[in-house]
Amino acid sequence: MPRTVQDILDHADELTSRFENYEPTPQDERDPEAFVALRDAVLSRSDAERSIKAAVDNARVRGYSWALIGSLLGTSGEAARQRYATKQRA
Repeated sequence: MPRTVQDILDHADELTSRFENYEPTPQDERDPEAFVALRDAVLSRSDAERSIKAAVDNARVRGYSWALIGSLLGTSGEAARQRYATKQRA
């Protein structure tokens, strides 16, 4: 089952929190550049996903079809809709 945008954003926020709250012990000594690169990549992925979600929402408001949005994202329209559609509350 595809993950939702909210699942991805929540996971990114959780990982960000883990990185920010990480307190290394002497046994945890590792190359800090690798840690910083990984942290920055997670933050970039989160920012990119938020940007894509905003762009998709904007495109939908302006009448773009899910098929066109999907083609621009490199997926089907149905997959794009499942991942990025805003859930309507009953």
